[in-house]
Amino acid sequence: MSATRAKVNVYAGDKVAGSVDLPAVFTAPIRSDIVRFVHTNVTKNARQAYGVKISAGHEYSAESWGTGRAVARIPRISGGGSHRNGQGAFGNMCRGGRMFAPNKVFRRWHRRVNKNQRRYAVTSAVAASGQTALVLARGHKIDDVPEVPLVVDDFDKISKTKDAVAVLSAVGAFEDVEKVASTKTRRHGKSKWRGRTWAMKRGPMVVFADSNKNARKAFKNLPGVTTAHVNFLNLLSLAPGGHLGRFCVWTKAAFEQLDAVYGSATTAAQLKNGYTLPKALLTNNDVSRVINDPALQAALRPKQLSLRRKVIRHNPLKNKEIMSKLNPAVKQAKDIDNQKAAKKAVKHATKKALKAIAKKGAKGEVKPGTGKKAKKSKK
Repeated sequence: MSATRAKVNVYAGDKVAGSVDLPAVFTAPIRSDIVRFVHTNVTKNARQAYGVKISAGHEYSAESWGTGRAVARIPRISGGGSHRNGQGAFGNMCRGGRMFAPNKVFRRWHRRVNKNQRRYAVTSAVAASGQTALVLARGHKIDDVPEVPLVVDDFDKISKTKDAVAVLSAVGAFEDVEKVASTKTRRHGKSKWRGRTWAMKRGPMVVFADSNKNARKAFKNLPGVTTAHVNFLNLLSLAPGGHLGRFCVWTKAAFEQLDAVYGSATTAAQLKNGYTLPKALLTNNDVSRVINDPALQAALRPKQLSLRRKVIRHNPLKNKEIMSKLNPAVKQAKDIDNQKAAKKAVKHATKKALKAIAKKGAKGEVKPGTGKKAKKSKK
């Protein structure tokens, strides 16, 4: 995604007070993967090391009873006269024992993040703040905002919170502050003991320059509103939770200074030594339109029809035709076997017929002395 407008209006109250050029940073590629990676690692650098006491769970006089008593070999509290004596100690499965793999303060708490990656993430977050769809998708209420990115005239004389409310209300941004105020909830668990009792969503982010820094106090008491200097934009504020699309309210001085802070894809930044904006690999994100473009299709080779036919493979042990192709001698051998089998069958039939004729006479009667009764009489 990239912004396509060349000019952005500047609002003084509800009226247009002029226009400024859109800074090149709003055309930077929006890489949500880099933003999430950098946000995850940068957030870890705010952690404070913690660990358990090194002697915790071992502050007993305990020793194993050894083998031969039909009990486990876990160390047991020495002495007698109380329920505690003889109970298991030291082990992580025991009451009052140490924890398994105790937390150590020399764990790798912090993460080093490449400077260029951090800058890439910040430029992506700034570019995403200029996309109305992403700002709406993040949940901000900007229905009455005239345009995004929203640039207001410099408020040098603002010093009170009521003046800040008037500025945001005039441009339709105070609705987002009211929505954030209604999300304030009480946290559960131990965090209430540690000064984190209340949780609240994030609202607009007011970005100012040196000429507007006196007005910072006017915005700090508004719920969910964050203030930031344009020279020190922070990814944790631009993309809270690693989610792109923070609603930003820019002062005119801060908006005009963005080109000096980040430069462009061809011009180096003045305030960052040798830094130029990253370029998008694709200038047109509609890939299907690019592929189906007539000029591109005319330069492509015609589609080649496959001349290869699909080969169906048969098992020669089950298919006689395939076996005869592989081994012609098999057919000859089978013919010889069939001839032998036929001769054998004829021979067997002939033998059986002669045997039957021998049992019967010429008229078909049984010869005397060969029947069952004759055999019995002989006995």
